Amino acid sequence: MNGGGADALSGHLPVMVAQVIDGLRVVEDGVYLDGTFGRGGHARRVLERLGTQGRLLLMDKDPEAIAVAGREFGADARVSARQASFASLGGWDLAQAGVDGILFDLGVSSPQLDVAERGFSFGKDGPLDMRMDPGSGESAAQWLAHADERAIADVLWTYGEERHSRRIARAIVARRAQEPIVRTAQLAELVASVMPRGKPGGERNRIHPATRSFQAIRIHINRELADLEAGLDAALEVLRPGGRLAVISFHSLEDRIVKQFVARHARPPASNRRLPEVAPFVPRLRDLGGAIHAEADEVAANPRARSAVLRVAEKLGGVAR
Repeated sequence: MNGGGADALSGHLPVMVAQVIDGLRVVEDGVYLDGTFGRGGHARRVLERLGTQGRLLLMDKDPEAIAVAGREFGADARVSARQASFASLGGWDLAQAGVDGILFDLGVSSPQLDVAERGFSFGKDGPLDMRMDPGSGESAAQWLAHADERAIADVLWTYGEERHSRRIARAIVARRAQEPIVRTAQLAELVASVMPRGKPGGERNRIHPATRSFQAIRIHINRELADLEAGLDAALEVLRPGGRLAVISFHSLEDRIVKQFVARHARPPASNRRLPEVAPFVPRLRDLGGAIHAEADEVAANPRARSAVLRVAEKLGGVAR
């Protein structure tokens, strides 16, 4: 799972690399975990700063991403890779030993979007799959074949903030009664056919009508928000005191979860004089600057950076490195 960790050498620019490296505060003998390897754009920069005693742990749901990691870093004794969601990082013994920095670069990667057979893109016709790990769980086509109308509408509204979720869900259920919806082009054309025409120059004319629906279904199929919540909790436990957590989000649902997580562990909750006093709040994280956005020159060179939001927090307690 990866929003900007692709490799510049393959034509896909990683997002906010300088800010991420600064945020992680990489030291030569540190242990760092990239939970969304993608094609290694950020991981390479971390590795450049590690000495012979440093360690780099790589995770990704996508088996193709882990295959790339094996080909490129398999001979480097400092690097270990594991195909899994970062939600499970707490169960990796190498991470349990303690980590000095963790990166999550959320969303779908450019290589995934570019391969029609993966089924992520409405701009490329292919099987309606959308799984980041094609060997696990059900595909988007399988889910749409059995989900009821209300469940589909709820997903489109909750994860895509799609205002016309009910209309789209109704159309999906009606269409699948006539023929299976198994191709990305089928779904994209169906969604577009039932959407109202927007005002000239409005948002609906600037983005494809199926954008929000595809995003919502992808998030649901891959359990992205649930994995993010579990991954943040796991990261807090394995980080050493002084260790850094850096998360790049690409839409408001992800960023809200990260923002609230940091706030919950960095600031005491609002007090209520009518309630009995509880144990004093002990912060576990320090918020290092709130939302960080890409610089104008990066946005000009890489338009995908426009929607990227980076948040960095440091674990408190004990003695920092």
